[in-house]
Amino acid sequence: MRSSLLLAIASLIVLGFIAYWSTYTVRFTEVAVLTTFGKAGENSVRREPGPYLKWPYPIQSVTTYDTRARYLATRSETQQTADDRQIIVEGFLAWRVSDPLAFYQRYSAAGPDARDHFRAAERILESLLRAAMSEVSRFQLRELFDPAPGGSRLGELERAVFDRLSMPDPATGQRMSDYGVEPVLIGVKRIVLPEDTTRQVFERMKATRDRLSAEAESQGQAIASTIRNQAQADAQRIRAFAQRRAEEIRVAGDREAARYLASFEEQPELAVFLKNIEFLRNGLGKKSTLVLPTTMPGMELFNPNAIDDSGRIPVSASPAPQERAAP
Repeated sequence: MRSSLLLAIASLIVLGFIAYWSTYTVRFTEVAVLTTFGKAGENSVRREPGPYLKWPYPIQSVTTYDTRARYLATRSETQQTADDRQIIVEGFLAWRVSDPLAFYQRYSAAGPDARDHFRAAERILESLLRAAMSEVSRFQLRELFDPAPGGSRLGELERAVFDRLSMPDPATGQRMSDYGVEPVLIGVKRIVLPEDTTRQVFERMKATRDRLSAEAESQGQAIASTIRNQAQADAQRIRAFAQRRAEEIRVAGDREAARYLASFEEQPELAVFLKNIEFLRNGLGKKSTLVLPTTMPGMELFNPNAIDDSGRIPVSASPAPQERAAP
């Protein structure tokens, strides 16, 4: 009885080891490459998730790769722009395994574990990315840091680097797809300006601002001069109109005055009489008490003998005042 129990336990342990060495599982985010005596063929890739059977090691072995995007950043390197400016650029690359069989065949010599394969691939990808970052030389520094909305060409630089990585390698003629990988996203992580470049950038920015300020001041002065000239022209036009209108009124007044003066010259007694009436209206129109002789100009109307002269225009004994012609 005891020996049977031990035998059963031993059998279970052996079966467990056999099951462990004869089965494997592929997750939703993984892909597996099944090799037989270290060789992999077209039917060696397992993409569907789930459990699978295999011959125990060393007959068959399985290498699983995570198909999610992986992140790779380059070291800081000095690049030269199209306008001969030195900048320090750090780039990054998001990539993933696109062809598990090609990836295994390319990097299986790096080690038995998938992590060894990933490290070997990242060393090559970093070298390719550093070489592709030389696309910076196609752009001027001011194009990369233009503050205007939509003025910066950093996005264009990133697309140029992406296209460079997608093209065949000039040295080997191979593409990234030949390594079993594909780029997902490429970008510029950071750009650092050396001290000399920073000073030059500040000087150029200051010169640009000074130029814009001078242009704005010049435009303002031109607008102000235009406004002043227009105001002076309007003032001269208004003044000329007012002078012309005043001259017309003066001429009309002189013409009207000339007509009355002609009447007064024909009847000087009427002129004297009207002057006397004007004097009385202006001098005695208010409540006042005056003692004046009737011989005073304007007082002849109060002479008791004025009734005897009825029908005639009273004339002062004093000489009539002389009218001056209107200027």
